[in-house]
Amino acid sequence: MFATAIRQSLQEGYRARDLRKDCVAGITVGIVAVPLSMALAIASGAAPENGLYTAIIAGFLIALFGGSRFNITGPTAAFVVILLPITQQYGLGGLMVATIMAGLILLAMGLLKLGKLIEFVPYPVTVGFTAGIGVVIATLQLKDFFGLTLHEMPEFYLAKVQALVLALPSLNIWDTLTASVTLATFLLWRKFSRKLPPHLPALIAGSLCAWIITQLVANPDIATIGSRFSWSIEGMSGQGIPPLLPHLALPWNLPGPDGQPLGLSYGLIKDLMTAAFAIAMLGAIESLLCAVVADGMTRTRHNPNSELIGQGIGNIVAPFFGGIPATAAIARTATSIRSGSVSPVAAMVHALFVLLSVLLLAPVLAIVPMASLAALLMMVAWNMSEAPHFIRVVRVAPRQDVAVLLTCFVLTVAFDMVIAVTVGMLLAGLLLIKRISDLTRADRIEHHAHEDTVSLPDPIEIYDINGALFFGAAQRALSMIQRMDDHIKVVILDMSDVNMVDMTAIIAMENILNDLQKRDIGLVLNNLEPRIILKLRRAGIRKRKGDIDFGRNMQESCRHAMAQLQLRS
Repeated sequence: MFATAIRQSLQEGYRARDLRKDCVAGITVGIVAVPLSMALAIASGAAPENGLYTAIIAGFLIALFGGSRFNITGPTAAFVVILLPITQQYGLGGLMVATIMAGLILLAMGLLKLGKLIEFVPYPVTVGFTAGIGVVIATLQLKDFFGLTLHEMPEFYLAKVQALVLALPSLNIWDTLTASVTLATFLLWRKFSRKLPPHLPALIAGSLCAWIITQLVANPDIATIGSRFSWSIEGMSGQGIPPLLPHLALPWNLPGPDGQPLGLSYGLIKDLMTAAFAIAMLGAIESLLCAVVADGMTRTRHNPNSELIGQGIGNIVAPFFGGIPATAAIARTATSIRSGSVSPVAAMVHALFVLLSVLLLAPVLAIVPMASLAALLMMVAWNMSEAPHFIRVVRVAPRQDVAVLLTCFVLTVAFDMVIAVTVGMLLAGLLLIKRISDLTRADRIEHHAHEDTVSLPDPIEIYDINGALFFGAAQRALSMIQRMDDHIKVVILDMSDVNMVDMTAIIAMENILNDLQKRDIGLVLNNLEPRIILKLRRAGIRKRKGDIDFGRNMQESCRHAMAQLQLRS
């Protein structure tokens, strides 16, 4: 179950040519991962190096132990709406502890072989909360995109929008120009060139624009990674990103919301449990969805349980080296596949490339403008929301699915993803029950409709029961049997098309039996599956001469019905 992807790649024969392809793909996706890892960490309330460490540690370990040959793992935009409130409330230490807890949940899910259960998350739920996350991320980037001055970002979405609107007078024209150049370069590069992803050219263009502005304008006040972040490790300090290897540190010794070491307690674990579960569920959904997309692009098959184990290991270990929650990223995975990757080695090379970037390019990364990172995240948010596809689904999907989708979208934007997914799953489940129950019915059958029933007298009534008899359908399907005319003496229930009976249906049948007995009406159950007959017997519904019989086919059931009719004549 462990490391199935790497083992399969090696068993199929891994050659020098494959290694070259993986190196090219890993370096290509590494170019994308460096700016995105920094930007997503900042958006989550952490320092840029925390995102880079996530791509290094979790990206390598999950590729090694996971079940997908092509998944590229690191910080993702989907996590931002969950992680930012955690960081604000519990500090960086709390975020790291929640990551470890989420990793343990993912590991348990993999060991318990729950990977297939993720497939039961309805598509409207996924599209709804994904689009909602995209809207929230884009909104959060407006501050750095326009260089706005905000003393505090409110918790709720409408309050955020109000605060951003009120801060518009503080707009920094030079930050806005830098972000606009970055965004325009990204769009143009993506349109005219497909060999190199647009993230690096856009970042270079934005950084160059900011540098030119600083040469021509006095005190333009353009925020950069170096001006926004500083570091201090073992007596050394500096601005921007530390040019050092990820170092081991206990997450609970990192700062809490008050800047002091967080500490570890039962109360903290209890408080973080809901957040950890949300991280784990989103991580599982994102990773396995990404693996499915990769399988479709490469005609391969991933091992979902092994992938969850890999995700669990990566998220348990990464926080001890400064990493934040990680999951597979669809865009980076697709980039790796299009660049020729053939195995998890590409993801490992990607992690090593990010590591070399930290060690060799830390001074260069410090001059990256915050506005440029905001512009990149705006594009990530747009791609994540899939606005054209979202609109198409709203137009063509059944109204009930549209209701689920819009509910998830609105709740994600207005509140958070946990509430949205919970309510969305509940609505989707209720709609599924309704749809199945609509398929279950009881129809009165005329005697001439079946060759074995043509000769039956009028006092014998026949009903055809179709579908599953469960709590959502049993009472409605069986209730019409209680509305028979007074001249009916025997009822045949044709159960040939009944494939499931739950306790609600058993209770409903007991009530019908009691009602029929009071009215001195006999009952014959036709062609029930043996396992369902066993369920009824355990509940006390068994053959009683003159009252209830079981027939293996319609011909035998008719004989039982005639015998019961003679007893009542």
